[in-house]
Amino acid sequence: MTVTEADIVELDRVAVREAVRVVDLAKGEDWERDTPCAGWTLRQLVAHMAAQHHGFAAAARGAGQDMAHWREPADLSEPARVHRGAAAAVLGAFGEPGVGEREFALPELGASFPGRTAIAFHLVDYVVHAWDVAATLGVAVELPDEVLGAALAVARLVPAEPALRGPGFPFAPVVAGPAGAGPLEETLRLLGRAPERWPTGA
Repeated sequence: MTVTEADIVELDRVAVREAVRVVDLAKGEDWERDTPCAGWTLRQLVAHMAAQHHGFAAAARGAGQDMAHWREPADLSEPARVHRGAAAAVLGAFGEPGVGEREFALPELGASFPGRTAIAFHLVDYVVHAWDVAATLGVAVELPDEVLGAALAVARLVPAEPALRGPGFPFAPVVAGPAGAGPLEETLRLLGRAPERWPTGA
């Protein structure tokens, strides 16, 4: 089935809202917990998520090349509130008519991409980051099969060569796993996560 612009925007919306749901579960000392993103606490991960939302929102409106839009928030005293606002900003930008036909400048990837492709990148990021947060908190992520299938299709296209993975690159090396893994597990492993280390987030 061909995924239309409306489809990818809606699938991304579902992933972003699930990420908001699980971030909103965090309380007090949870913000200093380690996460599946090596070296990042939950507070640092959520700061990154908020920055990415604002950066993609700017890219949707033709300003993605300005690195100021990709900076992490200066005030993270209320991480969930900051993240919620950032999520609303990106969903608003992606909901504008014709967004899939625009060019998105994504400086971290060193290129511009058609809107539909860029939104697909955002989708897979928020499927994985929703899981990251859920795993950190010891809860399950709740995403429908359509979202997981779309994210897996994108994850399978990410170059897996070791020279393009690890420090300095967007993704860690692929983590091998059992044959027949479900779409979420396969996506996580393709993008450098080891789900068995965070079993309560499964």
